[in-house]
Amino acid sequence: MADFLGLMKQAAELKSKMEAMQAELDRIEVEGTAGGGLLTLKLSGKGEVKAAHVEESLLKADQREIVEDLIVAAHADARRKLEAVLQDKMQALTGGLPLPPGLKLF
Repeated sequence: MADFLGLMKQAAELKSKMEAMQAELDRIEVEGTAGGGLLTLKLSGKGEVKAAHVEESLLKADQREIVEDLIVAAHADARRKLEAVLQDKMQALTGGLPLPPGLKLF
C-alpha cells in the first residue's frame, strides 16, 4: 500500500510539474535557419511560427522556388532544435523516469 501511495504522490508531483512546463512552453523560442542564414524562422515551444526573416536578396521573382525550399528547411531546422530542447526539459522534469518512447505529455 505504501508503494501505491508513493506512486500517487509522484503522479501528483509530475502533474504539477507538467502544468508548469505548459506555461514555460509559451516562453521558449527556437530559431531555425536555412541558406546560410538567408532565411530564419522562430518557433514557440508549442511549434507555432512566431517570426520569419527573409534576406532582401531572395525577394526576386525568379527566387520563388528557392525561398519556398528555404522555408521548409528552416522550419525543419527549428523543429529539430525544439525537439532537443523539449527532450532535455522532459528528462529534467521526469527525473529520469522511464517513459515509453513516443509518449507526448504536452
